Amino acid sequence: MDLQDAICGRRAARHYKSETPTEGMLRQLIEAAVWAPSAMNGQQWHFTVITRRERLDQISSQAKAWIRENEPWLADNEEMRSLLRDPDFHLLHHAPVLVVISAPAGGKWTAEGCAVAAQNLMLAATGQGLGSCWIGLAQDWLNSPQGRELIELPSDERVIAPIVVGYASEKPAMVPRRAPKITWMGEATFREEGERSEAVPVPGLFGGLVRAGQVN
Repeated sequence: MDLQDAICGRRAARHYKSETPTEGMLRQLIEAAVWAPSAMNGQQWHFTVITRRERLDQISSQAKAWIRENEPWLADNEEMRSLLRDPDFHLLHHAPVLVVISAPAGGKWTAEGCAVAAQNLMLAATGQGLGSCWIGLAQDWLNSPQGRELIELPSDERVIAPIVVGYASEKPAMVPRRAPKITWMGEATFREEGERSEAVPVPGLFGGLVRAGQVN
């Protein structure tokens, strides 16, 4: 697949088939991830690959309960509170694989390194015909004592990017991007402000939370 096609074709997939990608495919995704740049070539990332269904279900149920009690920003978001109370809502979207990317907690720029590794992994997944989604809602719980114990996270590491992977059962619609704000500084300096846009309807889970220009 052409790189630009992978970049533009990547979507946050939230509906998955039960089939699990092979270990070889998952290793290829991690191989792509570790070719990401890292500060001073530190490569201080750690990949925890979880495919055990009961463990994935545990993560979903325990994280949902923890988020309801410990994430005060949810107080103003009735849609999210309703989802987290719904027993049928699976935080990992029933994906067959969760790849947790973590790094030393005190490391300088390790979060940035893990983030670009995560993008490489998701683009590689797109290239293999797989879906992926960064599960930001799970991040704080995974860094809690309960979450750390469940995924056996070393005491000196913090979770940066929880990414689910699998065969998407449907292709999400493209969310429009707006023109970016750009400042050009050459012989003269001028700024392109980009275009303002209102919320756009997006089908599927979390659709009402997405606005044009947001990453999805």
